[in-house]
Formats: sequence, C-alpha cells, structure tokens
Amino acid sequence: MVDPIASRPMTDIELRIRHVTTLTDVAAVDWDACAGLASAQVSHEELSPSLSTRGQTDNPFVSHAFLYALEQAKCVGGRTGWQPRHLLAEATDGHLLGCAPCYLKTHSQGEYVFDQGWAEAFERAGGDYYPKLQVAVPFTPVTGPRLLARPGPLAEQVRGALADALAEITTASELSSAHVTFLTEAEWTALGQRGFLQRTDQQFHWQNAGYATFEDFLAALASRKRKSIRRERKEALAPGIEVHWLTGSDLTEDIWDAFFAFYMDTGSRKWGRPYLTRAFFSIVGATMGDRILLMMAKRAGRWIAGAINFLGSDTIYGRNWGAVEHHPFLHFELCYYQAIDYAIQNKLRRVEAGAQGEHKLARGYLPHTTYSAHFIANPGLRRAVAEYLARERSYVQAAGEELAAAAPFRKDLPEQD
Repeated sequence: MVDPIASRPMTDIELRIRHVTTLTDVAAVDWDACAGLASAQVSHEELSPSLSTRGQTDNPFVSHAFLYALEQAKCVGGRTGWQPRHLLAEATDGHLLGCAPCYLKTHSQGEYVFDQGWAEAFERAGGDYYPKLQVAVPFTPVTGPRLLARPGPLAEQVRGALADALAEITTASELSSAHVTFLTEAEWTALGQRGFLQRTDQQFHWQNAGYATFEDFLAALASRKRKSIRRERKEALAPGIEVHWLTGSDLTEDIWDAFFAFYMDTGSRKWGRPYLTRAFFSIVGATMGDRILLMMAKRAGRWIAGAINFLGSDTIYGRNWGAVEHHPFLHFELCYYQAIDYAIQNKLRRVEAGAQGEHKLARGYLPHTTYSAHFIANPGLRRAVAEYLARERSYVQAAGEELAAAAPFRKDLPEQD
C-alpha cells in the first residue's frame, strides 16, 4: 500500500503530494504542462526542422497520451506487476504543479536497469525486495525527465518535494526501495545530493554533425567502415525489398496488424513474453500518430519487417522492431540507417536506437551515459549496493572511454559531441 503524503510548507506555497492509480484522474493538459509538452499531439511540420532549437523537453514518452495508452491497453495494471501509483504535487487549491510517472512493482521486468541481483541477495538475507517503487516509463529505456514540474520559480522546489516523497513513501509503506531510471543527468545529480544512490550505464546514440545527406555522413567515416555500411545497405535491399516511411494517417489498422505480427514474432523469441498489446499500437496511433514513424519493409507486395520510432523535439527514438522474413542486414537498415537518413533529412540532432548494443559503434553510434538513482531503505542492503555501484560507475566510465576511442570516424575530423 502506498499512502498519500501530508501537505508540506514551501518557501512560497503550501504543497500537497498524493498519488493516483490511473491517469484518468489527471487532465492531459496539466500533466503535459509539467512534462514540458505544449500538447501530446504535435504535427510533423512542427517537429522539424525548427524544433532543434527547443532543447531537451518535448519527450514523447512522458506525455499523458503515451503513459495513458499503456493503461488503456492493459500493458500496465492488472496482473502485469506494474501498478500505477503516479505522484502528484498540487497547490492546496488543487492546481497541479508537478508529477512523476510512478509504479508499484512486484518484479524487475521491463526496466532495462537490472537489479535482480540486489533482489536475490536481499531475499537470501531474509528480506522482501518486492514490492518496490519505480519512477519510469515502462518498457522504454529512453532518457527523459522523471520528476516533472510546471515551469516557473517553484519548479526546483516541486522536484525536490517529489524526490523527498519517494523516500518517505518507501519508508512509511515498508517497501524495500524506490528507483528512478533513465532520468536526466541534472535529476541524477540532484537526487544524489538527497541521498539516492547513483548508477550509470551506457547506450549508443548517433549525433548529427550538420550532414546534408547520408553520403556526407559516410564521408566522415574511415574508409573501411564506409565501405562496410554501403555493402550492408545494398545487401539488405537486394531481394527486391522496398522501405516505406509511414506516419500520421498512414498508420491504419492494417499497418498495425502487420507491425504487431513482426513485434510478436521477434519479441517472443527475444524476451519470451512481449510487453505491449495489440491495442496499445492502435491507441498511440490514434492519439499521437504524428509523433510515430514506422520504417516498414515490403517484398513482393507483402509487408515483411518494420521498426517503430517516436519523434521528439530534436531526436528520433528507435523502439521496437520485428520481421517475419529474415534477410541479412535488414535489421541494421530499418533500425539504424533509415533512422539516420530520416534525421538528416529532417535536421534532427540525434538518433537514440535503444538499449545496449556495441555493434552500433561500427555504424556511427557513439557511447552515451545513461543514469538511474536508487533509494534503498535497509541500511545493510544500502551499503552493499553503494559499494557495488562505486565499482560499476568506474567500469562504465572506462568502458565508455575505450569504446569512444574505437569510433569509426576519420581521425582527421573534429570529434563528435
């Protein structure tokens, strides 16, 4: 049970923090205002190219539309082990000043920040690791804001109050821990100052250095890597495969049927049980279709593979892919090269291609640090985890530096950001 937190005085306003078990209870316009979103539905024209100047807000995954779609489609709630416990920070008149996408978890699946070893150690010692609190976007290893606050002079105080509430709820409800995953570096630093344990990992992101064409990007690579990518792209499409970019009104139910078949085929083999339901894709297609880009492959008049991407202000986020026919390098073409091509054509700054994957390095995706923060209530477990994380952070940093040194870019060019 997660209990509401009593109201607390702040410098300029009294703040009340409570939780809700469904986003039905929160107006989309209020949630999105805290998330830095003008609207959950933004047209394709608005997304490029001028959005490159809008900073790192406008993350589609913290939108009310995306999170509520997970609830409506029963990807969370019920027996999924993800029970919504969204935190709200309100003025005493009920005006929403901040919020956090929060879930009561009975397992560690679908998080992409792995703490199963901590759970096993704690349970061997006689403790109960589950349930725990998770501030995250389910099934989505994408960095973005997690402690959301309406812009204004009180924003930092609101974020601090949400952070303190997480620790208080964990202790008062006798939970083992609270975890904030794939948060921004600024949030990670602030939570560290509040006693949360700090963890790092890495992903591989592609950065746009102002390329005019895909060939301009290839010209920045070492000759051997350039030739390898050209060969992979040629072989991927050799069997008469055509690639189509679909967004907005292109996302019909027939298209979603085809994509879901790809997702289930690949997801069942990779994870055992895919997390997203067929209904989820229909819902997000209807509510935020202009922020979705499908890279779909067709051969002999039949859809055979696809990759789903979401569009942010200056970033294309690659999420899931699948195929019912398997062709060499088609995965790289749909997930990596087509995304780069789209980013260049639409003047987006970055491609984030999902979790892990050192094979992305040879294809121009460079190591990028990701962050998580953890409040551990039990002192013994906390000490053990803190010692482990200190070693892990050093390893992640060293590995990132080593991988960056092996980047495929020509040595006579300026370094990528």
